[in-house]
Amino acid sequence: MDLWEKIRDERRDCRTVAGDHLCIAIFTLCLSVRFVEYFLIETDKTAIGENVLHKVVGIILLALILKWENLSWSDIGFHRNGFVSGILKGLLLGSVCFAISYGLELAIFILQGNPAYLELYISSFSLTGSQIKNTGFVFFLLCVLFNVINVWMEEGVFRGLFIKTLSETKPFMKANYIAAFLFGVWHIIMPIRSYINGEMSFAAMLLMGIGYIILAGIMGIKWGLLYRITGNLWAGLGDHLFNNTVATNILHVVSQNGADELQIVRIMAAQIISFVFVLMVYYYKNRNGN
Repeated sequence: MDLWEKIRDERRDCRTVAGDHLCIAIFTLCLSVRFVEYFLIETDKTAIGENVLHKVVGIILLALILKWENLSWSDIGFHRNGFVSGILKGLLLGSVCFAISYGLELAIFILQGNPAYLELYISSFSLTGSQIKNTGFVFFLLCVLFNVINVWMEEGVFRGLFIKTLSETKPFMKANYIAAFLFGVWHIIMPIRSYINGEMSFAAMLLMGIGYIILAGIMGIKWGLLYRITGNLWAGLGDHLFNNTVATNILHVVSQNGADELQIVRIMAAQIISFVFVLMVYYYKNRNGN
């Protein structure tokens, strides 16, 4: 009996190490390509207006990993069933929570004696407030397309592949926390570039980097919980898409001092509200044995 237990323990340890190493290897490779695009290619400063190439590389890499592991897209949460309802639920979650946060943002400006209004146009997300307004239909179309690529890659890798791989040897919540932490680290490249380009001080970069790890980590945990609750990635993908497309790139708050002064506050408020809601649903379902 002791021999068999020892063999089982060794096999479990091997699976744990292999799964952890696979996730770290994929994350490191994707992050390296992300650094190359942000610092060398700088696709967002071209006519494309978005750093999307590393997301395409990430999707290709994910497809190769799935083939290598003999897995299908549905195995990591991209099920055919529930696609429409899942996307709609995610979009509904995002729209309700951001409607609240937009209302709070407008109320803050009114209390400051600086009435603001909503405006529709396309711009890239900026930590320093520099924006270029685009109102053509093609820009709206490209914005949606690029963000679909964005969320497909991030949800597929960080929630689909990472959580599935890590959950094979770890409790779900631990796997979710690890994937969410990596998702937070994934986003610190933006304040790093702002610092290197002289747009931000070192202290501001450090503060923003920590804030990004926390905020993106909360978002990652929430989308991981949605994956667990629904059994697929569609609800999280829909909410993620709304956050990136509407709240970040399309619908802006304009005041006398400029546009989107409180954008990060708006995003944080909406994400905390939706996180609390999803967390309540998760624990309610667990309590009822679902």
